[in-house]
Amino acid sequence: MKAHAPRKRFGQHFLSDGAIIDAIVREIAPKAGDPMVEIGPGLAALTQPLVERLGRLTVIELDRDLAARLRGHAQLDVVESDVLKVDFGALADRLAGAGAGAGRPALRVVGNLPYNISTPILFHLLRWADRVADQHFMLQKEVIDRMVAAPATADYGRLSVMLQWRYAMENILFVPPGSFEPPPRVDSAVVRMVPRADPAAVDVAHLEALVQLAFSQRRKLLRHTLGRWLEARHFGGTFDTQRRAEEVPVSEYIALAQATAA
Repeated sequence: MKAHAPRKRFGQHFLSDGAIIDAIVREIAPKAGDPMVEIGPGLAALTQPLVERLGRLTVIELDRDLAARLRGHAQLDVVESDVLKVDFGALADRLAGAGAGAGRPALRVVGNLPYNISTPILFHLLRWADRVADQHFMLQKEVIDRMVAAPATADYGRLSVMLQWRYAMENILFVPPGSFEPPPRVDSAVVRMVPRADPAAVDVAHLEALVQLAFSQRRKLLRHTLGRWLEARHFGGTFDTQRRAEEVPVSEYIALAQATAA
């Protein structure tokens, strides 16, 4: 079969380090029958050891040449699509109906995400967090640093707040550039994301707008951004705007979103 040349427009960097692949599979801990979806299987470096343990695996691949190759594997269900257009709720329903079994966990999602659109993918999946058991993703290390960052650190920001509200997250594995072909110009890592069983009830769009405003001028005190916004809303509660956005913990952003929801 003709070798596949990585395509820059798809952000393709194919995992090739066997030791790293084994380590990722151990962290995912796939079990036979798990309803699992892999995003961006590429040349199937991770796909093959996963499907050997699962028995069957659904993969989402945008590159039509790679999708055609993957269709030759009898144990793979191939969804040829842009992942940002995939309805993961419908996919979870389909896999459950295909025999996932009563009492099994919700959808498990894994993948080496295209680094150029990793944040949009994370936000796309956020809406289906209640249908997901866990997520394991390879990402640019600096993105994962922001995802898991604590308040009052340079990495803490919009991504930290929005994802930590909904998931418990852990950076579980460092992956150097040499583990890929071709090597990317950045370090990578693997993150584990487990949806919180009982997240605070909040209007997601409202929370996102509030957090985006707060971090729009992160070097300034919040009175310049959220302070004016709260005044315009005649907010009568208590919220200290004499802080910078990075000093406010996730719980306070959630409480503020709840208190100011229309």
